[in-house]
Amino acid sequence: MLRPCLPPVVLLLAAIAAAPAPAQTAPRDGAVTAPLPVAPAPVRAQPLASGAVTHQVRLPGEPGQATVIVRSIQPDSVAGNYRIDFDALDVDGDGFISREEAQANPALADEFTALDSARRGKLAREQLAGWLLD
Repeated sequence: MLRPCLPPVVLLLAAIAAAPAPAQTAPRDGAVTAPLPVAPAPVRAQPLASGAVTHQVRLPGEPGQATVIVRSIQPDSVAGNYRIDFDALDVDGDGFISREEAQANPALADEFTALDSARRGKLAREQLAGWLLD
């Protein structure tokens, strides 16, 4: 039986596709790795060249690997409904918005974990300084 003559590049790509994926190893610092979630549509992207860099960390790689730089960028503009009435959301009147109370505002509920940097499960008025408060 005659086999078609395939270019070496095609054979190499076929071999790579058929090879098992390399096993992932746990990070040495105990961090948990997971694939990035698929972004919900619609997502408004901002070019990385715009906005002010607020923080930067250089992560050293293993020998022979590239160094990774992670930057936080303050966006030029914000899309979405970020206007909240703190007192109306603070149903129990304790001076904080709990995760349960935040569910009344979908934008705040989506951003709750990012805003709760102390991981207390509640947000103080000061933590919402970037939001327009009624």
